This record gives sequence, structure tokens and C-alpha cells, in this order.
Amino acid sequence: MNKYSGIDLHANNCVVVVSDEEDRICCEKRVPNDLTRIIGLLEPFRGDLVSVAVESTFNWYWLVDGLRGAGFEVKLINTAAIAQYEGLKYSGDEHDARHLAHLLRLNLLRFGYTFAPEWRAVRDLARKRTQLVHTRTTHVLALETIYARQTGGHLSGNVAKLLKEDDVARWAWPDDVTLAAQMNVLAIQAMERGIERLERRLHERVKLAPEYAVLKTVPGIGEILSTVIMLETGPIERFSSAGNYASYARCVGSGRFSNAKKKGEGNRKNGNAYLAWAFVEAAHYALRYSDAAKRFYERKRAHSNTALATKALAHKLARACFHMLKGQMTFDEKRCFA
Repeated sequence: MNKYSGIDLHANNCVVVVSDEEDRICCEKRVPNDLTRIIGLLEPFRGDLVSVAVESTFNWYWLVDGLRGAGFEVKLINTAAIAQYEGLKYSGDEHDARHLAHLLRLNLLRFGYTFAPEWRAVRDLARKRTQLVHTRTTHVLALETIYARQTGGHLSGNVAKLLKEDDVARWAWPDDVTLAAQMNVLAIQAMERGIERLERRLHERVKLAPEYAVLKTVPGIGEILSTVIMLETGPIERFSSAGNYASYARCVGSGRFSNAKKKGEGNRKNGNAYLAWAFVEAAHYALRYSDAAKRFYERKRAHSNTALATKALAHKLARACFHMLKGQMTFDEKRCFA
């Protein structure tokens, strides 16, 4: 008789459930996050086990990779798409694991895409660069604020990134203020070194990829944006259409309609936040380098506002990138903005 497993994964432990075709529990146990212990629980059912369902939590890498390496069929589950019965009076980790196994048996789960571990690591490097950029920006803004408080003037971000400790000392501020500003300078310098190192590594890893060369032909998409878009997209074949891809990049509006009337909104944050950022950035840069993009943006802005016009342009670029990656062809301005 076929068996189905659901694993409710947490930060330091997980609940492993194995059930049969009639939802009878064959195994149910909470164990520490130890791959050997988990495999030991599943091993007696290996011959009948159809699949193992694991929620896409923040720490799923080790479990999914480890179980697959041990020869188990593993499905990564989209947690946002798991249907729960709202009339339940009580719910717990054991119930959640049983529910995963139950839905897996009924084939009612939505599965997430898993990158190959080596490619996923490169993608995470690009995300780490984004984290360092955000941290650098925090310290740049803090330094600008200190400067404005002490002088009433304005310090540009570009100047702040080039400052040294000695430059701050020469401003002759009170010692405590100077020390605070110097800490921001040291943090900015550390972030700059880290960002530069990550960018070198990312360029080495992606420069020969055909997708990288294709994306760089889009006006406004340079080395960084093409790297982010390529790594976050993965194999373009996993998207059924340009609209599906644009939705994943959060370039599509969210709404629920009935009888031509809006009844509410869905989850706006469904999709990939990094792709959303990349295509909005690409839209901003496209305005500088493409007259057709600028004309399209101006038409949209005449009937809406700046934010919606930018999002519309990002949507155009996302759809164009889908077709470019699908057909391995360079950017065609006339086809994009026809």
C-alpha cells in the first residue's frame, strides 16, 4: 500500500508523519533537525513511500537536499497555497504534518521550484549583495543625517561613500559626534569592499551564460540587473507564458472581480521580490537609454501616475525578457513597444 509523508519543519525540530492511502498514521514523531534521525524514520517505508512533502520554510535547504541525496522523492510545498479548513477548533504541528500528507495523497498541493544546489548558491550570492547594498545605504543615510544636524548643509551619497575617517576628523565636530560619524564611514567602507568582492565573483560565474548576454541587450539592463534577473528566473521553461512570468515578477496588478466590479484584492506580494526590484530598476534606467521606452512611459503617466507608469514599463520589460530568454534572441525595441 502506498505511503505519503508530511514534514512540518521548524527552526530546531520537525514533526515527521507517514500515512497510508486511507490516512491512517503509520509513523508520527517530533525529532530534532538531524538528517540521520529523519532518514531513520522514513527508511522502513522507503519501498512504499510515494513522496515526502516539505514546506518551503526559511531553512529547507539541508532537509530537501539531504532527503533527495538519500534517494527519496521530495516535494517542496508553496506554504501560501496550502488550503486549511477554517472551522478547525484546534491545530498543532502534528496536525499540520498529517494535513500535508493528506493533501499530498489527494494531489492538492502546489509545488515550488527548487534550483540545483550549486546554482542556488550563486543566486544567494546575488541576494547577499542586495543585503550589503541595503546596509550600506542605511549607513550613508545616517552619515548624511549627522552632517545635516551639525552643519545645516547637505552631504551627497556619492561623497559619503568616498569619505575616510580623517576626513570626518577634520570637520572638528564634538568628539562623540565625530566617533559616531567615523563608525558610519567604517561600515560604508566594509560594505563597499564586500560588494566589490561579490560582484567580481558573480561576474565570473555568469559572464559565459547565454542568458546573461541576451538580457544585457535590453536598454537599462546592465551587468548587475542581468545577473539578478537570470539567477532569480532560473530555467525559463518553468513558466508557461509571458503573463505567468510577469506575475511571478510582481509586475501584474492584484484584484478580485465579479460582475465587472472589484470585490477585493489578492496577495500583492505573491511572486519574487528580487525580480520585482530588478524590473523596476530596469524601467528607471530604460527611460534614459530608450526613446521608445520613454514615450511608452509618458503615455501611461498621462492617464495614471508616476508609480503606475513605472510599473507598466517594468511589466513590458518583463514580458520582453520572457520571450528573449525563451527564444534566445536579443532585444527588439519595435516588438516590445509596438
